[in-house]
Amino acid sequence: MKKALITGITGQDGSYLTELLLAKGYEVHGIVRRVAFEDPEHRLWRIKHLLDKVHLHAASLESYPSIFKVVNQLKPEECYHLAAQSFVSYSFEDEFSTLNTNINGTHYVLAAIREAAPACRFYFAASSEMFGKVCEVPQTENTRFHPRSAYGISKVAGYHLTQNYREAYKLHASCGMLYNHESPRRGFEFVTRKISYHVAKIKLGLIKDLTLGNIEAKRDWGHAREYVEAMWLMLQQEEPDDYVISTGETHSVREFLELAFDRVGLDYKDHVVTNSELFRPTEVDLLLGNAAKAKEKLRWQHKTSFASLVHEMVDNDLNQLS
Repeated sequence: MKKALITGITGQDGSYLTELLLAKGYEVHGIVRRVAFEDPEHRLWRIKHLLDKVHLHAASLESYPSIFKVVNQLKPEECYHLAAQSFVSYSFEDEFSTLNTNINGTHYVLAAIREAAPACRFYFAASSEMFGKVCEVPQTENTRFHPRSAYGISKVAGYHLTQNYREAYKLHASCGMLYNHESPRRGFEFVTRKISYHVAKIKLGLIKDLTLGNIEAKRDWGHAREYVEAMWLMLQQEEPDDYVISTGETHSVREFLELAFDRVGLDYKDHVVTNSELFRPTEVDLLLGNAAKAKEKLRWQHKTSFASLVHEMVDNDLNQLS
């Protein structure tokens, strides 16, 4: 039985990846903060249905000794490093903690694997935000990076750290440059879940309006459940490599709004208010990925349509609130 270690197991991607690995017969271990054990209802809700099937270990990305202790004890065959401060807007408010957690955390995990489990295959959750102010559309694995936030900068650093450990220490280390991927398990601070949740509340008469920032921003949106499969496929390859994971389609926040409100028979124009204070200091206007390499080498491609994704999120929030 293969043993896998997941940082960020309590997040959206971590929960779907855990389900996938368990279905494939893995022994799954996850790193969580100690406070998660003290507040499981709030911090472990995405994996609540899996708690009797996984092994959780208290550690912090800010502490190398705690990370090393877990890696040395488990000596996993695969490690998926998903944990990060991943809310881009927050990274403008606290650049220091974003850079410290994301860069040092990645370095600590890589260093612990090199020292205690060098045969372990490593996956780093890179991001389309690394491309930022894009120099070409669509973006590929060879597109130049121009990050526009501390979060994007931290992911570029993590990407280069992973490449360096692959080249210098011969680790089987791969990067997934994942474009926006959503689901009903998305955090409420992200614009997609903010929209689906507020649409449900408006439909049920609980609130009247939804305030947003730039609704003209365009993203390449896929389903998280399918994107974690790409992570797993990367670590099954004979040679490590880096891959863009995307749908190859771009849609604006406005389109997301139209589909979400239409799902409940409402017009978004009657309920959405824009506030310039919610705009990013430096916006990323258009992200569109070319996943041709992943399709060819990993035999991966997305299946869920944009409309189906939006409808699933709205339906889920309606059911929960009802």
